[in-house]
Amino acid sequence: MKIPKKSKRYCPFCNEHTEQKVDIVSTGHKRGTLKYGSLWRAKKRGAMPGTGNKGRYSKRAVKSRKMKTKTTTRKVLIYTCQKCKKSLHARSRRVSKLMIE
Repeated sequence: MKIPKKSKRYCPFCNEHTEQKVDIVSTGHKRGTLKYGSLWRAKKRGAMPGTGNKGRYSKRAVKSRKMKTKTTTRKVLIYTCQKCKKSLHARSRRVSKLMIE
């Protein structure tokens, strides 16, 4: 899906239609592989000593290809007013590919 870099939209702060710049909200940083709660590290740490039900440590690992994943991601657009420099989030939408031209 292609979206223009600038568009004319209503700005509630200026109370008029102004030229607005379009950006995509970043997804944020991904967690590292050496996270505290990984099953292998928990076992090494001795998080599950003794007998009885081990809770979440007793489950076997599921192969990643067996896990269901969504085919599209939810993208959120930010519109920044060029007059007052304030920005607003647009309603998110599910798209497989989003390009700003």
